[in-house]
Amino acid sequence: MMQKISYVGFIVAITCLIGCSASRQSYNPQRTFTKKQLEKDYKVFRGVLEESHPSLYWFTSKDSMDRYFDEGFHRLTDSMTELQFRNVLSYVVSKIHCGHTAVRYSKQYGRYIDTAKLKMFPLSFKVWGDSMAITANINRKDSILKYGTLVTAIDGYSVRKLTDTFLNYISGDGNSINGKYQSLSNSGAFGSLYRNLIGLKDQIQVTYLDSTGTEQTVSVPVFDPSVKDDDTSAKLDKSGQALKASKENPRHFTWKARYVQIDTTLSSAYMTVHTFARGNKLRSFFRQAFRELDRRKIQHLVVDVRTNGGGDAGISTLLTRYLADKKFKLADSLYAIRRSSKYRKYISWQPFYWSLMQFVTHKEKDGRYHFGYFERHYFRPKKRHHFNGNIYLVTGGNSFSATTLFVKALQGQQNVKVIGEETGGGAYGNSAWMIPDVTLPNTKVRFRLPKFRLVMDKNLVQEGRGIIPDIQVSPTRETILRGIDPKAAVIRRMIMHKNKIGIVQQ
Repeated sequence: MMQKISYVGFIVAITCLIGCSASRQSYNPQRTFTKKQLEKDYKVFRGVLEESHPSLYWFTSKDSMDRYFDEGFHRLTDSMTELQFRNVLSYVVSKIHCGHTAVRYSKQYGRYIDTAKLKMFPLSFKVWGDSMAITANINRKDSILKYGTLVTAIDGYSVRKLTDTFLNYISGDGNSINGKYQSLSNSGAFGSLYRNLIGLKDQIQVTYLDSTGTEQTVSVPVFDPSVKDDDTSAKLDKSGQALKASKENPRHFTWKARYVQIDTTLSSAYMTVHTFARGNKLRSFFRQAFRELDRRKIQHLVVDVRTNGGGDAGISTLLTRYLADKKFKLADSLYAIRRSSKYRKYISWQPFYWSLMQFVTHKEKDGRYHFGYFERHYFRPKKRHHFNGNIYLVTGGNSFSATTLFVKALQGQQNVKVIGEETGGGAYGNSAWMIPDVTLPNTKVRFRLPKFRLVMDKNLVQEGRGIIPDIQVSPTRETILRGIDPKAAVIRRMIMHKNKIGIVQQ
């Protein structure tokens, strides 16, 4: 009987593999859709957002958003590919100013991208609006476009022209421009946008500043993974970008999701938490780490969340409880604007979300469905192994979502200093919590639909910025060239200074 079951299972597995393989082989990324098909998808896209997005008009007025929706509709032409259609949707979505609302490829296109040997943009950059420094080059033997080289133009497009164009297709919270620049700096992002919006030729013209500060232009080949070349044999990540360890680029890390280093000579510890996502054993990690800090009587703790894009708010709150000196609340308000949807057949898990919201939300006088527990509940500090020493929180443009909940709850506490760059996540709050995918009927393009608006601080909504550090420290071309982490260097000096004061007082 066991042999029969195994045989049947084997046949089913082989059939599935053949089917999946055939699906990948038969998928044509150049397939085009008629204007009628695109218009139907677009109407569903607009209808879902207008019906259910809790923050559609939070940072963009309804009149302006209507104009962007209309502009996107008028961009639709006959015979557009999925990629071209996705670009239109991304342009419109960026105007919502919600980092949790983003357009995704169809599942078929996503599988195609994972297996296709597409030509790739060879460079990655640290982007600062009107300038870019090279942080990775697939061609390891390139003696000109080296790590730290300043680039001023590509194919005749100035850096300002490129960044101004690309920012129109990147989702971000509120008015936090630093988060969008960091998105461009993440491995593969700049190259993907360049390929999708401008297109890749076999050669690109890169204008850069040489050692004397003079502009020079050099022609470099794009990376073709189908051609074996020892000169471009650098280890690549999934996006095809050369891997190089960098504190500012989370996709360049080869370390674990979390770790802690203890320096007993400075009575300090450096805790790095790259994510608050489940599945990384963070609860046990925090328990063990803080027990060890308590045992060693550590006086200074650095918590580096500059690459932390968020995750489970319950896990970020747990870390906050080990550090907070008083009870705290996550939200002034947390609500959805509706539970049901006439577009439910396009929204993943809609029946589940509808059922869950019946239990956790209540309709208030304002007509919104409030998640009352988080609006009322105060979390209390941990008693056991609570850390009471000096705390340094390191932030950056990739600090997002649950990470901003963590930082915002602690900023202003007497023993806490926030050091680094403005977070990509809003200091005022965000739109997230339940985020199903919406799949459009014809193109199968997907987009994320946050169900709830969370307001952490209503007084910060109008400005719409990320969390501004107490001490702002940003990387420069010089620190990149020298391989220096300027944030860690500033914190080390602060710790040494406080230790000296402590010795003198003793």
